[in-house]
Amino acid sequence: MTESVQLRQMVFGQLLSRAVCTAAELGLSDRLAAGPLSVSELAGQAGADPRRLAQLMRALAAFGLYTARDDGAYELAPLGAALCTGAPGSALPTALLAAGEIGAAWTGMAETVRTGAPAFDRRLGVDFFTHLGRDQRLRTLFDRSQTHDQELEIEQLTAQVDFSGFRRIVDVGGGDGALLARLLSENPDAEGVLLDSPKVAATASARMRSAGLAARCTTLGGDFFAEVPGGGDLYVLRQILHDWDDERGVELLRVCRRAMPRAARLMIIERVVEEGGTGEDARFAALMDLYMMTVLGGEERSGREFGDLLGKAGFTVRRIHRLPTAVAVIEAER
Repeated sequence: MTESVQLRQMVFGQLLSRAVCTAAELGLSDRLAAGPLSVSELAGQAGADPRRLAQLMRALAAFGLYTARDDGAYELAPLGAALCTGAPGSALPTALLAAGEIGAAWTGMAETVRTGAPAFDRRLGVDFFTHLGRDQRLRTLFDRSQTHDQELEIEQLTAQVDFSGFRRIVDVGGGDGALLARLLSENPDAEGVLLDSPKVAATASARMRSAGLAARCTTLGGDFFAEVPGGGDLYVLRQILHDWDDERGVELLRVCRRAMPRAARLMIIERVVEEGGTGEDARFAALMDLYMMTVLGGEERSGREFGDLLGKAGFTVRRIHRLPTAVAVIEAER
C-alpha cells in the first residue's frame, strides 16, 4: 500500500510543477516580498479569481512556499523566496520556461521514447535553438535561467578549480557572458573570447562593457559546429554537451580540438549522472536527463560516458573535480 501511495504522489507531481509555474506567472513571490497579503489583496494585484487563488495558495503553503497566518493572510517562506526576481539562484526564469513551450514538450515524453525524436521539435515544428533564435522573450528567459543556475555553483567552482594559470580563456557557447565575466574579474591578467550565436554574443558584449571588461574580452557571433576561435590556453564548455546526442557531441569536441594549441586545456562543466545513484543529486540529474531528452534530444552523462565521448574526439581526461552538487568539472587535454 505504501508503494501505491508513493507512486500516486509521483503521478500527481505534475500538478505541483504546474502550481509552482502558475505562482511564477502570477508573480506571487514578488508580490509577497513586501509583506503579508490576504488572498483578496493578492488576487487584486495578480488579476486572479480569489476563490481559486485561495486553493492555489493552500496547496503551495502545504509544500512550504508560503506560510498561512492566523489572520488568513499569507507571507513569503524561504522556499518561496527562491521564486523572487533577482534572488540568488532564482528559480523564477526556470519556472517561467517550464510554464511555456518547454513544459509542454515534457508532456510528449512518450512520443520521444517511441520515436527517438524530441517532442519539442514535433510539437513546434522546429528545433529548440531555432525557435529560441526567433523568440526574444524566450531567449531572455533562457539566458536568465542559465545565469541563475550558474549562481548555484560558481562559488564552489572558483574555490575548487584554479583558473589563475590561464591567460586566454575561450568560452564556447558562453551565453550572455556571466561565467566568463566572473572568471575575468577574478583573474585580471587573463583575457577572454566568447563564442555564441550573433544575437547572444551581442548581449554578452553589453555585459562585458557594463562590467568594465570590454578591453579584455572579445565576443564573437558564429556556429561552434563550424569553427571555434584558436589561440586559447583554456577552452570552456559549460552545460553545452548535454544539449546534443553523442554524434553531435563528438563533432563539437573535434571542432574544439582542431582550434586548440597543443598545450591547451579543455574544461567541461556539466552535471554528471551517478550510475545507479538514488540520492537527491542523482534524482535531480535524472530529471534533467528527461528534460534534455524531450526538449533537445540531448542527455546528461555519467563519468564513463564523458570519457568515451572525449576519447572518440581525441581527448584524454586529465582530472575530474566533483563539486558538492551533481555538477563536475572535467579537465581534458589533446
